[in-house]
Amino acid sequence: MAKGLQGFPWTVLLLFCAIQELGAWARHTAVEGPGLGQPGDPALLAGGRVKRGWVWNQFFVVEEYTGTEPLYVGKIHSDSDEGDGSIKYTISGEGAGTIFLIDEITGDIHATERLDREQKTFYTLRAQARDRQTDQLLEPESEFIIKVQDINDSEPRFLEGPYIGSVAELSPIGTSVMQVMASDADDPTYGSSARVVYSVLEGEQHFTVDSKTGVIRTAVADLDRETQDRYEVVIRATDMAGQLGGLSGSTTVTIVVTDVNDNPPRFPQKMYQFSIVETAPVGTAIGRVKAEDSDVGENTDMTYQVKDEEGVEMFKVTTDSNTQEAVITVQKPLDYESKKVHTVVVEALNKFVDPRFVDLGTFRDQTIVRVSVLDVDEPPEFRPPSNLMEVQEDAHVGSVVGVVTALDPDTANHPVRYAIDRSTDTERIFDIDAKTGAIVTGKVLDRETAGWHNITVLAMEADNHSQVSRASLRIRILDVNDNPPELATPYEAAVCEDAKPGQLIQTISVVDRDEPQSGHHFYFTLAPEATNNHHFSLLDIQDNTAAVHTQRVGFNRQEQDVYLLPILVVDSGPPALSSTGTLTIRVCGCDSSGAIQSCNSTAYVVSATLSPGALIALLVCVLILVVLVLLILTLKRHHKSHLSSEDDEDMRDNVIKYNDEGGGEQDTEAYDMSALRSLYDFSEIKGGDGGGGPGEGGPGRNPASELHALPQWVQSPDLDFSVFRDYICRKVEQADEDLSVPPYDSFQTYAFEGSDSPVPSLSSINTWSSSSEQDFSYLGGWGPRFRQLAALYAGRRGEEDGEDS
Repeated sequence: MAKGLQGFPWTVLLLFCAIQELGAWARHTAVEGPGLGQPGDPALLAGGRVKRGWVWNQFFVVEEYTGTEPLYVGKIHSDSDEGDGSIKYTISGEGAGTIFLIDEITGDIHATERLDREQKTFYTLRAQARDRQTDQLLEPESEFIIKVQDINDSEPRFLEGPYIGSVAELSPIGTSVMQVMASDADDPTYGSSARVVYSVLEGEQHFTVDSKTGVIRTAVADLDRETQDRYEVVIRATDMAGQLGGLSGSTTVTIVVTDVNDNPPRFPQKMYQFSIVETAPVGTAIGRVKAEDSDVGENTDMTYQVKDEEGVEMFKVTTDSNTQEAVITVQKPLDYESKKVHTVVVEALNKFVDPRFVDLGTFRDQTIVRVSVLDVDEPPEFRPPSNLMEVQEDAHVGSVVGVVTALDPDTANHPVRYAIDRSTDTERIFDIDAKTGAIVTGKVLDRETAGWHNITVLAMEADNHSQVSRASLRIRILDVNDNPPELATPYEAAVCEDAKPGQLIQTISVVDRDEPQSGHHFYFTLAPEATNNHHFSLLDIQDNTAAVHTQRVGFNRQEQDVYLLPILVVDSGPPALSSTGTLTIRVCGCDSSGAIQSCNSTAYVVSATLSPGALIALLVCVLILVVLVLLILTLKRHHKSHLSSEDDEDMRDNVIKYNDEGGGEQDTEAYDMSALRSLYDFSEIKGGDGGGGPGEGGPGRNPASELHALPQWVQSPDLDFSVFRDYICRKVEQADEDLSVPPYDSFQTYAFEGSDSPVPSLSSINTWSSSSEQDFSYLGGWGPRFRQLAALYAGRRGEEDGEDS
């Protein structure tokens, strides 16, 4: 049997007992299954008898025990315990050994720590009964619960704070504002510890709260945001259903009173005064006024308007959406002389009107705005503002075209002076009287040259030229009949030789630079000098044109090929003007269809008889002939140059480039030596016989013995170069006589020779010796090509010998 104990308030223990029959216990264990023990288990049998089970109820322990001794919870006991201490009781599970302790002999359970139901409401443990000697289970292990019994130790708390609610002003009584809720951690199933009621601690004059639901409502109907826009209401929650001894908690609820449009706009002043100069342009802002509205947000949006007729005409009022101010601007030009003060009635009204508060009064207000116009020195004004004048084109210079008038609008009424802006009348066609404003012609007018003139007239105060007004003036030049009519073009007509009488030759029209108001009307007739004309007739068609017809049968170009017909043209005036024009009529040959074939004048071009294809073919043939002629001339010139080069070949044509020195004179296979031998006639050279040839020395002469030092000359003023001059002149004459020889000769001038070379010159020209110890007779043995050179030195040698002697 198991026993449970409970004490109240702290030490009263209730013992619960239950006795079951052995069969009932056996059936119970069979149903419970493993874990509660199985019949026949040797561990569960002692002394060969059947094990009896125990029935457990819950143990209870009061929370927040403050005694000094451990709190007695209950007792476990086995029916096999005979009180001899052979059975040992133990517990395991939550808090076993720490919070809860058990007496191993008696089975008493005590709580050693202070428990809090709000932290943990119950503990689950398991009880065992063991043989003290063998430590074997005598009873099946069983689970039991120790529940912590609640006491009212937690006050209600508002967990969702801080609370902020709102309600519209002027709301009716009982309007719901918001709901608050408090939470109590005590056990709601045990007693009234968690039963909460609500009440208002502060603010009960304006708000109430439902004691059960916590809904806050308005208590008055005259909440005015403009008076007080927020309230701080303290709500209290009390447990134990508000009974004495219950715990309580409180919170502060902020209630904001929202705005409604219950206040009309009001101007702080009934009259505003502004001033503005009379020259202010249209659109200039005069000033700003603002109506005050106690409401906020869109309830303060308003519009402004002008109510009186005079103000509507002269001024305009707009609303500044940012500042909600009325902006007053000029709508028409102001004039101090006409009106010095303007009175404007401005009205302000709300944009959004709440119909619920219409009975509170009109939601608009008015104020008066006085606008004072300030006088300024203004430029003269033209009166009347007409800008068109007319004058005849035959008006004499100095004729009056018209008069412009300008007046000073100021009270002082200063005198006005006039002038013409010469940038608009650069030719000075018009002048103006500076005092009277009379515009006169300054030059002769001509409508046909310029029919309109646009000028700008200036009007300024006589003593202050900075005050200037401008007026554009258009002057139209009226036409007079001063130009005679003329033939439209220099007419030329053609008539066939076989023309018949009455045949139309030409239609004539005229032009007239004048523009009469009634339109042009011209009259045509033959000039008096053509009265004896029997060849042609003139017919006035009465539509400002005339027609020329033939009067005879046929014409003969051989007798007369050109006829000149004078025509007199008269306009309708007044006065009537006339001019004479001449029609040139040429006699031409025509084909059977009347088409002109040829005339004795370049004015008419005979129609081409060749087709375009034939003309193209003709041009191609001419081009081919030109190309052939050019080709023949080119070939002929090339052939001539080739023949002349073969007849008189220059030795330079054979000397091109040699990279070796060759075999000397004996080498005759390198190039043709005959060209060099036949080019010059050495027999004509002076002293050609002087100097021996190779035969003079004998065939057995040793070449080594013929080597001598080459002469080296230095130019001296007493040297005679006549031999070289004669030689060059002869060659020039030969070249001039032969026209086929190309101009190979050229003359080059070298003005700068450069600095001296450190290496001595190898030329014999730079060697100068006044002695005649050198012998040039050996040059004669060098062959016929050096014969002329040998003759030159032989002659020089003879002159020196003569001088010495």
